[in-house]
Amino acid sequence: MAKQHLPLLFSFFASTYAYTWPSPQLDALEGARWEQPLHFFLRPCNAFDFDPNGAAAGRASGRSNAADWIRTAYHDMATFNKIDQTGGLDGSIRFAEEQARAENIGDGFANTLSKIVPFSNRYVSVADIIALGAVIAFETCGGPEITFRGGRVDATEPNTAGVPKPDQELDSHIASFEKQGFTKEEMIGLVACGHSFGGVQHASFPDIVPELNDPENTQSSAHFDTTPVNFDNKIATEYMSGTTLNPLVVGHNDTTNSDKRIFGSDGNVTMRGFADSLDAFASTCATLIARMIDTVPAGVKLTEVFTPLPVKPTSLDLILVGDKIQFSGQVRIWNATRNTSPQVRLLWADHTGSKTNNATLPFNNAGDSSNERNSWVVFKFGTNSPFQFITLDAVAGITNMRFAVNDKIEDQGGLGFPVLDDIFFSSTSCYTGDHENPSGGRFDIAVRNGANPTRVYLEKEIRDATGRTTIQEIDVSPPTTSSPSGSPAFSIWSYNPGNDPSDLSAVFTIGAEVNGVKATRSSVQRAVTQFTACA
Repeated sequence: MAKQHLPLLFSFFASTYAYTWPSPQLDALEGARWEQPLHFFLRPCNAFDFDPNGAAAGRASGRSNAADWIRTAYHDMATFNKIDQTGGLDGSIRFAEEQARAENIGDGFANTLSKIVPFSNRYVSVADIIALGAVIAFETCGGPEITFRGGRVDATEPNTAGVPKPDQELDSHIASFEKQGFTKEEMIGLVACGHSFGGVQHASFPDIVPELNDPENTQSSAHFDTTPVNFDNKIATEYMSGTTLNPLVVGHNDTTNSDKRIFGSDGNVTMRGFADSLDAFASTCATLIARMIDTVPAGVKLTEVFTPLPVKPTSLDLILVGDKIQFSGQVRIWNATRNTSPQVRLLWADHTGSKTNNATLPFNNAGDSSNERNSWVVFKFGTNSPFQFITLDAVAGITNMRFAVNDKIEDQGGLGFPVLDDIFFSSTSCYTGDHENPSGGRFDIAVRNGANPTRVYLEKEIRDATGRTTIQEIDVSPPTTSSPSGSPAFSIWSYNPGNDPSDLSAVFTIGAEVNGVKATRSSVQRAVTQFTACA
């Protein structure tokens, strides 16, 4: 596929916006980008999870997850060819064929993917997670904030080679980076930014790094600078002062001193500027890393750069129980902590036209979270709260929400937070046999009369051996006769997972096609065993 090549300044000075909820893809990307669940693997910044003789034994490994994540993102991107517009950051590094190449030597890629791929899903691709891994590594460990867009599409096959090796001549390195879309000066900056973390391991490059026999560096990693697990400009200050121990600058074999050739290729003008100003170095790295991760196929349309929503509902769930709907979910309040004691009320409108329904969300059921840059409070309503769920009349249902946060109405500029209550699970769903090993069962889907879907289906996420997620759609049968639901407002569509034994242990969301438009209707995943035994 063709590639989208972004000008240097576009990524750094990109405009940002708060999108309108709901948007399934942006909702997922926003949570991954700003709540940053990946950052737990980077606490502390010298964390390295793959050395039983290092951290597990109370010793330093000399390596870090952060450095591996940054290297993985670059090596995935480095296959880009701006001439024929192929390659780039598309997750192809996950293929064993690419990892087996000499340019991708070492276990850092497999280690990285084993940690971060489980955070990808139908809306956040493996390529997105690789890009986010680099962003969060920089931001968690002292680096600048980096603009992020989502929407990358995972490659379905390996790309061609593209990463330059340490023993190549300078002209070859310049040509490689030029092919990727970077000038000589940008090459210097990108290498310096990436090499503000990590080092070169003996196991991968024994001709460059000897066995160090250091109990505080169990991976025998010769570091690029003296602060290998935190971002700063010592990669430049130590280089310019002549005190660097960078093995690609002062290695015993000058043939493999690629950083020395790259850094000095413009007479040290760029590196001198980095050494003189940490701010200038950080600004350059923010620009170049954003450029790097935005190098994607031209057929792929990346999202705009988005800001965190100030108020964001999540995990909304409706269950039809007789003539009632059990409603539960969460709402996240951004830039808040439990110490600020925000008071939150949920207000909602329904099908009768009433807009006065409300419930105070108990503060003792709120949880707060944070990362290195942000904090937020999540209020739960429904499941796991003291009142378990909000009970709605099934006929009236719910159409729209607003939140009063410390008496200030949050409603997306008057739009509110729309809720679709037309197609969702019914509590009459059930399983047969043993709960731990069911022999059969039935998914019942409540469909509001008047919704008139042309199709209702269960959605099952399937992750292939490389980590890529696809969606299998399983049609749900409409009722052939009157199918009472317990409420005159709904009829019941059903699917028997016994048709496919693997469905008895799988989790599903619900999708539907209404007026020619397909969309996920119920996004909370459910297994048949989450319901009661069939009568």
